Amino acid sequence: MCRNIRTLFNFDPPATDEEIHAAAIQYVRKISGYNKPSKANEDTFNNAVNEVARITKNLLDTLQTSAEPRNREVEAERARVRTAKRFGTS
Repeated sequence: MCRNIRTLFNFDPPATDEEIHAAAIQYVRKISGYNKPSKANEDTFNNAVNEVARITKNLLDTLQTSAEPRNREVEAERARVRTAKRFGTS
């Protein structure tokens, strides 16, 4: 999985439309091999991003869990600690 695509499910507050759209862009970029599509492929690329975002939003809205929602600040701090440990930075 692409490292830039983050888990969006079960957070408080829930994932925003912007976060979902950003993840859709990363996904379509990854599978298409395009960072920026050519003019000939731009409409197809953008349609794919919009479809993936729509399906992702539907998925997130219908998934169920009994787990407590995760706190974004706590998860961000954990990620910073993992990064610092991995790359030896502070």
